[in-house]
Amino acid sequence: MIKAGTWVQIHKIILTPNERAPHLPADTKLVPLEIWIKGTLLKDSKIGKPAEIKTVTGRIETGTLVQANPHYSHSFGNDVPELRIVRDMVKTLLWGEQND
Repeated sequence: MIKAGTWVQIHKIILTPNERAPHLPADTKLVPLEIWIKGTLLKDSKIGKPAEIKTVTGRIETGTLVQANPHYSHSFGNDVPELRIVRDMVKTLLWGEQND
């Protein structure tokens, strides 16, 4: 049981494949339009069950509870050595030799 007041993430389907716009690419039309939203749980719930949350902007949203205390898992990807070379070239062009 996840208690009210916990920071959580919910999931819901905004549009089913049949409700998607006809002008979308074929592969896009085959999948639903989904959203994952983070906020404060308003009533006790369980993972996989309906839940109501209040977002940081004050919106009340409902969906399926997917995670308690969600974390950020994105990154800027792997290092690209060529970008460091370009960075150094640009800094030299703009400000002269750099010693960093």
